[in-house]
Amino acid sequence: MNEALEMTTFRLVSGLSGADFVNANDDINEYLRRQPGFRWRRIVQDDDGTITDIVAWDSAADGRRSASGIMTEMAGSPVHATIDHATVDFRIVPVLQYTSWPRRPYVRRTWSPRS
Repeated sequence: MNEALEMTTFRLVSGLSGADFVNANDDINEYLRRQPGFRWRRIVQDDDGTITDIVAWDSAADGRRSASGIMTEMAGSPVHATIDHATVDFRIVPVLQYTSWPRRPYVRRTWSPRS
């Protein structure tokens, strides 16, 4: 298994919310979708305000290449102004195990009004 996760944690600039950060990511999301090996992205916020940005890649090399572009090609993105850069912890780690719910068979249901 070559899949890797890019995991970045940080705090936002004082006075900004998680919604502000998400709204500043439109161009970054488009950039990620164009990158080879991109699988998905999730952004979460802890109760203490810490943001965790998780991106899944086909490989660690794909993640490193994309991360480099976010700091160069995407240097003018408004997202950078939302992050307290002194708090950033960035890493790309290989996935050791993947577990998911078994897929349930699709059952087509028909709708009928109740009497």
